Amino acid sequence: MTLLLIPIRKHFRGRPAIFIINTFRLFCSFSAGPCSLSGAEAVNALRPFYFAVHPDFFGKYPKEREVNENSLKRLNGYLENLQKPGSRSVQPMKLTFYLRNTKYSSKVQPELLSSGFRSVSFTLHTNDVLSTVMDVLTSCSLPMEHMKGLTASKAASKSPTETGKPFYRTIKWDKSYYTFTGFKDPEQELQQAQRAEPTLSVWLRNNEPEATKKHDASLPRREELNRLKRELCRRFNLTDIRWQRSWGVSHRYCQLQSLSRLSHQNPEALINLQGHTVVFADQSGMDASGHVMLGTMDVHHQWTKLFEQLPGYHSLQQQTHWLKERISLLLGGTQVVHMDRLGPVQPIAEHYSSLNTFHKRLMSHHLRLHPRSLQGLTMLLENDRSNPSLHEMGHFIIPIKCDLPTLQVFLQNHAPEARRRIQRKNQLQAEEEAVVKLCLETLSLRSLSKEPSVSPAQMIQCCERLLEQRSPHMQGLQICVSHFYSVMQDGDLCVPWDCKS
Repeated sequence: MTLLLIPIRKHFRGRPAIFIINTFRLFCSFSAGPCSLSGAEAVNALRPFYFAVHPDFFGKYPKEREVNENSLKRLNGYLENLQKPGSRSVQPMKLTFYLRNTKYSSKVQPELLSSGFRSVSFTLHTNDVLSTVMDVLTSCSLPMEHMKGLTASKAASKSPTETGKPFYRTIKWDKSYYTFTGFKDPEQELQQAQRAEPTLSVWLRNNEPEATKKHDASLPRREELNRLKRELCRRFNLTDIRWQRSWGVSHRYCQLQSLSRLSHQNPEALINLQGHTVVFADQSGMDASGHVMLGTMDVHHQWTKLFEQLPGYHSLQQQTHWLKERISLLLGGTQVVHMDRLGPVQPIAEHYSSLNTFHKRLMSHHLRLHPRSLQGLTMLLENDRSNPSLHEMGHFIIPIKCDLPTLQVFLQNHAPEARRRIQRKNQLQAEEEAVVKLCLETLSLRSLSKEPSVSPAQMIQCCERLLEQRSPHMQGLQICVSHFYSVMQDGDLCVPWDCKS
């Protein structure tokens, strides 16, 4: 087991401890029954899947990263339920993953998204670990040659008549095969699982009491969290205090308590924080937006050292702004932006290095762009792309080392479409704000938010569905629009944006 985990150990650096534990358990907490897999076999079997979807490989794509992180947690729970003593079946579970191309990827690939990844959604309705592993690999179009030995040995250890399950084969059986043998038709099971997905009203009715109980229990801690946040912002003139991840109330309160203790033990250390936004994140430093990041795994000594270095970061921040202005002048007024979302943040030193490299390349070429021809457009710089592209939200994604004459032609040709997409994005955002406000007032919700991976168009559809439903069970709830149903530890309710009415 140790040898199998060594090649991927580096991808856990900087991850919260609970995520590392859950990910490890996802691959290793399997009992070795006659129709199951041992820990080592499970790791080997899911290795292609792991390298295609693990969140650490999606560092610059927060939307895809968050979807995969949530889906891995839910898959973990599904597998854990299969291992509970006496558990004969689990509820069907719909999962969505973004897959990157790896050496394990199938030669025949579905159409890729604009991000370069492919999206896969499937519903699990299996009752043992082996079937689940095979379903995951098949649904993701990942190779299964390495499973032949496992399936053969498991089939030999227990015959189909004993297990009541059909052999896994690469052929599609006729319906008469299932009628004659009595085995279950996987296509029919999938259709039943999809029909079995709860409607919004049924799920709310079943889960509203639990959510209310958890929320009421978290109220004292929520109030103390808000009080402590206001106190720290007032004492040190902070612009805001934020969190990089969707941590629970208790987790966030502990982080604020740690900062509060430091402020009382060494108040002089926090003087340099004045005017800044503090973000509790995976690592300490300053991000590309100029926010001060406090690593949640760091100790007070490391935070204090960071505060002492802030004047030097201010100088780097000024140089970064100057480079952005120079690049904008050279590219017809296009503004370099940094998307400040949940997910991995880009340190300002790395951002400065990217800007400096790109600026030097622009200076060595004389692009013929009118000074204001691309005014109002935005662009993101990336290190790991070879060709420029236009995002669905209207901003350009520009590789630092792309061919500059090609870049000039690309920007000129796609400028009209970029403006159209920006206009559409602004329109959707305005519609989203209006319909969210209407939901809060009409449904008497305590709060209504969404995960960053939910687009404005998806949020609008969900809100319209909530207004049509008008369930009395929603009154006073805190709802977060996501990709799955869940009752969070503090009583927040996650509902999928495409939930059934």
